[in-house]
This record gives sequence, structure tokens and C-alpha cells, in this order.
Amino acid sequence: MNLELENELIEIIESDRWMIEILKIVRDLKLNDCWIGAGFVRNKIWDKKHGKERTELNDIDVIYFDKSNPTKEYDSKIEAKLNEINPKLNWSVKNQSRMHIRNGHEQYDTCKEAISFWPETATSIAIRLNFKNQIEYIAPYGLEDLFNLLVKPTPKFDLTIYNSRIEKKKWKEKWNKIEIRTI
Repeated sequence: MNLELENELIEIIESDRWMIEILKIVRDLKLNDCWIGAGFVRNKIWDKKHGKERTELNDIDVIYFDKSNPTKEYDSKIEAKLNEINPKLNWSVKNQSRMHIRNGHEQYDTCKEAISFWPETATSIAIRLNFKNQIEYIAPYGLEDLFNLLVKPTPKFDLTIYNSRIEKKKWKEKWNKIEIRTI
């Protein structure tokens, strides 16, 4: 664990009122093992490293882990609730207790385990605001790749899909300092 990068991550997030408000909305849902991940965090760090204000997000990835109700319909209800609270955002809610099925894996036990199967090490990160208003994060592959602007596949992800994502996302056009490793 890199304490310097951890402190920098927390400082960057805490200084962004917009992100804090979104984290509060999601926290107040009181979902089990609940986080906001992927581009919400990655883009913020990359924007900071590139001197940009804010790159528009495709969506806000809300993840949680609840084996008692792993249906898409329940996720849709949560999305509808989030849309009532803030309809300006494109919410994407996924219960990670069922994502193993889509990915052809064994059942995951936590969100941290689930995101270890996400495509890129720099994207495999999620944050939340606890009830003491402190930022918490999970990053199965650490923070180094994210802060060093390095895009590489996680060891558990399908390389064909990874390479296709890299081509489709066109990240290098938005953040020219990133280094993308294709395999």
C-alpha cells in the first residue's frame, strides 16, 4: 500500500464538492458493500494529472454486493430512485453478487473481489463515503497504475475484450499522457 498515493487520492476526492455530493447520495442508499467505481475515480485522477477540469462521464457506476436480491430488476429500482434524486446523471447500478455469471467465473464474495476482474488495473478502483464522512477505497491492484497514467489489463480479464475496449474508448485522445499497453 502506497500511503502517499492513498493520501493524494483522498485529498483529490475530498476537494471535489460534486463528487462528494454524489458519494453522499449513494451512501444514503445504505446498500451492502456499496461503492462508486471505474471512470468516476479514474477520470478524476487522469483529469487532475492532465490539468483538466472534468471530462464528461458516460455513467456513474454504482456497485454493491447483496446475495439476497441479485436481480436486474432490483438494480433498476435503485437506478430509478437515484434518478429521482438526481436525474441529470446517468446512473448504472450493478449488484456484483451476480456479475460472475455474465463473466463466466466462480461466485464473487465481495465487491473488491468482483472489481479484480474489471478490465484495466487503473479502472479497478472504487470509492465511497462512510457515515463519518471519510473517503474509503478499494483497489485490488493498488493505485500506482492509476496515478502513473498506465493502462494495462488486469491478470484476470479477457485480452480480446481488453484490446477492443482500448480501441473503442479512445482514451489517448482525451488524456495524451497516458501509456496504453496492448497485449
